[in-house]
Amino acid sequence: MNHGDVIIRFDEVSFSHVHDKPILDEANFSVRENAKITIMGQNGAGKSTIFKLITQELQPESGTLSVTRNASIAIATQVMHREKLDKTVEEFFAEAFTKKTYNLGKLIGDVLAVVNLKAPLDKKIKAFSGGQQARLLLAFALIQKPDILLLDEPTNNLDANGIEHLTRFLMDYPKTCLVISHDANFLNAFTHGVLYLDSYTHKVEQYVGDYYEVLGQIEAQMERERAKNAQLKKSIQDKKDKVNFFAHKGGKMRKLASKLKEQVAEAEDTMVDERQEDKTINEFTIPAFTETVGPIVEIRSLSVMIDHEPVRKILSSPIDLRKKQRLLVKGPNGIGKSTFLAALAAGTEEGATIEKDVRVGYYRQDFSGLDFDKTAYQALEEMMDNPFNQEIYATGAQFLLSSQILKNKVGALSEGQKGLLCYARFVLQKPGLLIMDEPTNHINFRHLPIIAKALDEFEGAVILVSHAYEFVEQMTIDQTLDLGSL
Repeated sequence: MNHGDVIIRFDEVSFSHVHDKPILDEANFSVRENAKITIMGQNGAGKSTIFKLITQELQPESGTLSVTRNASIAIATQVMHREKLDKTVEEFFAEAFTKKTYNLGKLIGDVLAVVNLKAPLDKKIKAFSGGQQARLLLAFALIQKPDILLLDEPTNNLDANGIEHLTRFLMDYPKTCLVISHDANFLNAFTHGVLYLDSYTHKVEQYVGDYYEVLGQIEAQMERERAKNAQLKKSIQDKKDKVNFFAHKGGKMRKLASKLKEQVAEAEDTMVDERQEDKTINEFTIPAFTETVGPIVEIRSLSVMIDHEPVRKILSSPIDLRKKQRLLVKGPNGIGKSTFLAALAAGTEEGATIEKDVRVGYYRQDFSGLDFDKTAYQALEEMMDNPFNQEIYATGAQFLLSSQILKNKVGALSEGQKGLLCYARFVLQKPGLLIMDEPTNHINFRHLPIIAKALDEFEGAVILVSHAYEFVEQMTIDQTLDLGSL
């Protein structure tokens, strides 16, 4: 594609949420018109912060950020804000415009067709599934016809058709687009380059090429950094050994030891800051606690959504789920998968029962099961019958949640950190049943094989909804319930 002039420029931009916790440190990069750019970085590195700086929701502490020719900007956020949930579709889209729009109904119809969604104008946002809400968020940005489109994890909750539709749209989109996503295949279909946010140095590096090509460049750079440091460490240790030997000698030998000390200090100064954001979580086990001998879950019937109305369906073959078994629940966005899981977890699904005294671990795709006003430490502590300080910190660290991060309120964590916090909670909870609603949402793709392994080896029962088919394929699925075919 023929890219135009620079449309976004960061010039020595620094920003931190807390004085001693920098997010960006004199970041320099530019984005050209019509470019499709991916923003990479570890969960919590500050990728969404870059979007907030571009939209002027946040202001740089130093440096300058410019958007040329007053280009219009629209953002599709990761999750629907809670204050929007009670609005109707029409009220929701009306907020995209500063003036009253008399042909709003037609505009909404046109943009919903783009995101492949049918939605009555008087239906409330909270009545839509997570995948449908993701499409509404995207449509909200598109209806503004922005010069710069910002997409924050746009594939979360989307089914395969939704992702394919979005991919085709972005490939044809004639203007500038910046995307935060952990979906490697999705990104590789349209990316022209990558902005790489290093959570350790707080710098932004710019790469040109498709997504997989850039990943190769980054891995090669990391290998060079590791090799250089390994060589320097060997040289430093050799000099330190000589310093220790010569320091006890007299005269010239002591002077030589002093000179070697200076060389050691210089070598330590030249050590390269190796990238931290490519750390993956350690392999982990979710302990299962259940004394149930027979079925843990029995499903005889459930409701599905047909034309936005619930319809009760009786299963021709009832499902009994036992220890070490995994059930995959499938179906298109809006069919009622999340509604079914929520009712099952709450014990209100009339057509299904969970064996008494089975402890249930529930991963909600919107993290609404977390108390955002509690600290991350408290969110872990409440999962234990007898809280033990050392175990809580050790479990958090296993999921890259440092003692400092655990002091923060859950609401202040990045979406990816909230996801990892949920897995840390399961480890401490020791559930007999895991109900997992889109458990890959917001999670860095490097962690996914480790999470899939933990779920595959879980000794309890698992009920899973996921549109991440590569993730699902890493597990043994014992039974499948396709709501679209009932």
